Amino acid sequence: MDNKEFGRQLENRTKKFAICVIRLSAALPNTTEGKVIRNQFTKSGTSIGANYREANRARSKADFFSKIKICESESSETAYWLEIIHELNWVENNKTEELLAEANELLAIFTSAGKTLKL
Repeated sequence: MDNKEFGRQLENRTKKFAICVIRLSAALPNTTEGKVIRNQFTKSGTSIGANYREANRARSKADFFSKIKICESESSETAYWLEIIHELNWVENNKTEELLAEANELLAIFTSAGKTLKL
């Protein structure tokens, strides 16, 4: 698989991840605490794909690197919120476990990419 194909597949993967994040967010409790976590979780989880798409349209290597580092940071934050949701037992554990595994895989991909691209 060449880099362009990998990039297209990762764009699709991060978009599917964002959709799963939105669906899980909708299932969170409608309490003050639930709303705060829903907002943070949804913002970080959907930001990954948006920033990766922007990275693929970067104007320079430095711009690409910057966007990849944002993807890394947002993946880590999303994993954090998933751990919180999981430990609070707000939704079925299998839902958070699957999404957490994907968040950690995305984090590993973007961490590796960031190290490879180090300016």
